[in-house]
Order: sequence, then structure tokens, then C-alpha cells
Amino acid sequence: MPTAASSSVAAPRRPSRLSFSLALIPGAYVLITAILYGLGPLMEGWPIFLRTAVIVPLMVFGMVYGVIPLVQQLMASRRGV
Repeated sequence: MPTAASSSVAAPRRPSRLSFSLALIPGAYVLITAILYGLGPLMEGWPIFLRTAVIVPLMVFGMVYGVIPLVQQLMASRRGV
């Protein structure tokens, strides 16, 4: 009986951390630019720590639920997975 360790099915190759990080940069740039463009005028005059407190959650959610899945999908289709 074959075990999981002796299975002949190879695990899908993942991109290196460096290439994945480099692929995320354009998405992060577009996302932070859009956030700053949209909210910048509303937050004019706010202290920097308050602006950061508003921008960081938006950036994190945008990266986790938008940019990262998109980049993963694009890299997987490029690899032919």
C-alpha cells in the first residue's frame, strides 16, 4: 500500500519568495496610490499616526483579499499549474 511520502505525485512548484515579492510590488504600489489619492484630501491636516491608522487596515485587507490572490493566480497560470 503506497504512503503519502512514497507517492509519485509531485507537489506543485511554488515561486521563490524573491520572485513572489517582486511580483507584489506593482499591486502594492497601485493599491497604496489609490488609497492615498482617494483619502488624502479627506485626511489633510491629520497627524501622521492617524492617517497611518486609517491607511494600514485598508492596505492590509486590499493586499490579503485582492492583490495577493491575483498575483498567486497569475503566477500559477504562468507556471502552467
